[in-house]
Amino acid sequence: MNVTTTQQPPAEVYDEKFVPALFGPWGAVVSKAAGVAPGQAVLDVACGTGALTLAAAAIVGPGGRVAGLDANAEMLAVARRKSAAIDWREGRAEALPFGDAGFDAVVSQFGLMFFDDRPRALSEMMRVLKPGGRLAVAVCGAVERSPGYAAFAKLLDRLFGEEVGNAFRAPFVLGDADDLRRIAAEAGIEGASVEERNGTVRFRSIAELVATERACVWTLGGILDRDQFDLLLRESEQVLRPLAGADGMVSFDMPALILAGRKSA
Repeated sequence: MNVTTTQQPPAEVYDEKFVPALFGPWGAVVSKAAGVAPGQAVLDVACGTGALTLAAAAIVGPGGRVAGLDANAEMLAVARRKSAAIDWREGRAEALPFGDAGFDAVVSQFGLMFFDDRPRALSEMMRVLKPGGRLAVAVCGAVERSPGYAAFAKLLDRLFGEEVGNAFRAPFVLGDADDLRRIAAEAGIEGASVEERNGTVRFRSIAELVATERACVWTLGGILDRDQFDLLLRESEQVLRPLAGADGMVSFDMPALILAGRKSA
């Protein structure tokens, strides 16, 4: 059985597969952690295709304003199709193209892990906050805390070696709360808190999970060939079967850590 391929651009796959399966539900959670409220000005850093940005925009309403920033032009192209009311910007988190103290809240979900200079990025987020403004940044929890992804990572180790398994684990590298607090301290954020919140990953089938990972050029899609993905699918059908329901739907926990802080008044 071959894994279904896709000719869609990576940003389209991300939006159609990863957002509903993993990231979409976190928009409301992160917005709440940052105290996003009607009428506020909000910045979403590493906005991707806009899952969190749109959630924040729905909260602030017509009396507020929202900006979404990402370094990937293809992601922004997908995001721009969703709302013309949002200020979509291309740029790096380490050098935000905004003036000081312009936002009531700054949010970011599942992007900090990939920044080149994480303390610098957090420092920039604090810079653009107004005095008394709030920051909330979500990262993937430890892979060992996610039954499905932990089993998948170990399967990759067994089939292809730890180098491939660790490529898959890249999004989970900030899953230690102490590491996150250390980065916040390096950024000069005083009194930052880190809270673990649980989320759920859902795919319609094991085959869809594998096919989605195949289409992800940032991890497995960039290093495994067709034959390897065919092998991965066959083995995944066995390893992940305990996580599939009678209808084939795969569902398992995936915790996130939310770093929260406030800029002194």
